[in-house]
Amino acid sequence: MLDAHRLLAAYETARAELLAARKGAPHWTGELSSSALSTATAISALELVRRGSRTRQRSGAQDAIPTLPRSGERGYGECADPLPLIERGLRWLVAAQNDDGGWGDTDRSLSNIATTMLARAAIEIAGRRTQHPALWARSEEYLAARGGIAGLRKRYGRDKTFAVPILANCALAGLVDWREVAALPFELACVPQSWYRFFRLPVVSYAIPALVAIGQARFVHRPPRSPLTRFVRRAAVERSLRVLLRMQPDSGGYLEATPLTSFVVMSLAGIGRGDHPVARRGVEFLLASARPDGSWPIDTNLAAWNTTLSMNALAAGGEDVAALGCTDWLLSCQHCVRHPFTGADAGGWGWSDLSGAVPDADDTAGALLALGKVIAGPAPARSRIRRSLRAVDLASTPPRSGERGYVDNERILDAAAAGIAWLLGLQNRDGGWPTFCRGWGKLPFDRSSTDISAHALRALHAWRQTLPRGMQTEIDRANLRGLRYLARSQRSDGSWAPLWFGNQHHPEEENPVYGTAKVLLAYRDLGMPNDPAAERGMAWLLVNQRADGGWGAAGLPAQAANRLPSSVEETALAVEAVLSANSPAAAAAAERGLLWLVEKVEKKGYLDCSPIGFYFAKLWYYEKLYPLIFTVSALGTAVSQISGAAPRSCL
Repeated sequence: MLDAHRLLAAYETARAELLAARKGAPHWTGELSSSALSTATAISALELVRRGSRTRQRSGAQDAIPTLPRSGERGYGECADPLPLIERGLRWLVAAQNDDGGWGDTDRSLSNIATTMLARAAIEIAGRRTQHPALWARSEEYLAARGGIAGLRKRYGRDKTFAVPILANCALAGLVDWREVAALPFELACVPQSWYRFFRLPVVSYAIPALVAIGQARFVHRPPRSPLTRFVRRAAVERSLRVLLRMQPDSGGYLEATPLTSFVVMSLAGIGRGDHPVARRGVEFLLASARPDGSWPIDTNLAAWNTTLSMNALAAGGEDVAALGCTDWLLSCQHCVRHPFTGADAGGWGWSDLSGAVPDADDTAGALLALGKVIAGPAPARSRIRRSLRAVDLASTPPRSGERGYVDNERILDAAAAGIAWLLGLQNRDGGWPTFCRGWGKLPFDRSSTDISAHALRALHAWRQTLPRGMQTEIDRANLRGLRYLARSQRSDGSWAPLWFGNQHHPEEENPVYGTAKVLLAYRDLGMPNDPAAERGMAWLLVNQRADGGWGAAGLPAQAANRLPSSVEETALAVEAVLSANSPAAAAAAERGLLWLVEKVEKKGYLDCSPIGFYFAKLWYYEKLYPLIFTVSALGTAVSQISGAAPRSCL
């Protein structure tokens, strides 16, 4: 039995830590893990630009190093030459090699063939292979054991979004022949965006910049045999570069992502276009986003995503999130014009407030849920437990207009109506929701996914009663189709697999614990915990609880699974989902999971991050705030179930 006061103390500790993590800002920025893959691609891009600049300088060209900012400008380093930054990155990359000879995406990741190939390419392009013979030999053994180029293609299958850039990077390093790099139809970037979905592009929607830049590099280094194809592509070079420039955000970083931006910059530099405005701005982004230790993260930040997750987590414990003062900032992140990158309509939210973010279904759903909590105010449970929790950092009286924490309900309602309409318009024909664009195709991040669909259903349901009757009817139709999609997507064992999260110990690198928990939360919010699909999912979640009370990699034999550590992120998500069930088995499982989390809080282990996040194309990351946010949400949900007398048992 878990004592209720112990639970409350753990919740208060985690809650205080989460509130402090804002660091005085009106939002949560978070901190993404450093990435060996990002660092490798940035090194390759900067060195190729530097090499091209030196060549132009020797030829007497004006503005020989045009991509480097001057003193006082954004991205200016300790000198005009990026060599010190490259050297620092190389030292970090060399130190990041795993014992098996490969590289993983983070310092907590298993080695993978993609990152290993990119790390080797960076070392080769920078001319440092001979300085590290033992490192090079170990990496060659690692690649040979995993099939080399064939192994890379097996990893990504039909999706060329990441396999082609990796091979192009290796070709620029001279490690791979250009014949191994698939020709990308960059001329298709010249047609209207609304036509893209009809051409069955070999890359997903977000990779159009890579399609253009890498496609042009392949065209220059290995022109097609067909005279007609050569003519068409040669005619499309300048026009497709203008498309590339139009899609580039103010920061210079496509999607605020180091890998995508680096692939564009290195491809242009590799064909003598390092002085093109796209490459100039891309280099500025790379210089500005480098970390002091020489590494790069996969993306600048997930500020909007972290903020909505935090607001919803605090609301689960009954907090008055309107008093946090996040609302205006969150509303300012809504995209109010058609987006130049994907052509998405106005109304959605992206993962960050930065210019490179793109509106997507997951972040839009999170924002809508958070705004719904602002309108609703604190849950009744908050007043019941107020005597047990300190709330000095929350406003004690309603703020007035102009003061921090003031809520303009009309403005929120307008934003929510636009966001709901955006979500409704994104729903695919199969009833599910994709990440960015409706109907683009069946490649990852364009097809419907269970975790995003469940999130969208929760957001639609949260606003249904507030919106006009006509929109309520649309929501009802969308919910019915979405629930049918979830039922069809459920696996035979009762689980659901998500798109954006994985577990590196799972045989297929999937994370059914995350996916199943997220779908069960949708059934909970829609008042359908007894739906047959929900009951099968709950049964699967209970069966896969570890002997220690936590959750982690699933889909493994019990003995093997119990040898692997449970993670804070997966345990917290599973506990929150299990708390929605009413069976004795679920109650026992929830209490064991809560005890696991409480002990982690008491021993300061609840901040331990696991690389459960997928970025684009199986690129792993961890976020410093994830374990803290998920812990607050799970413990807060349990706290909200406590009656006013605070019984000795929390359940």
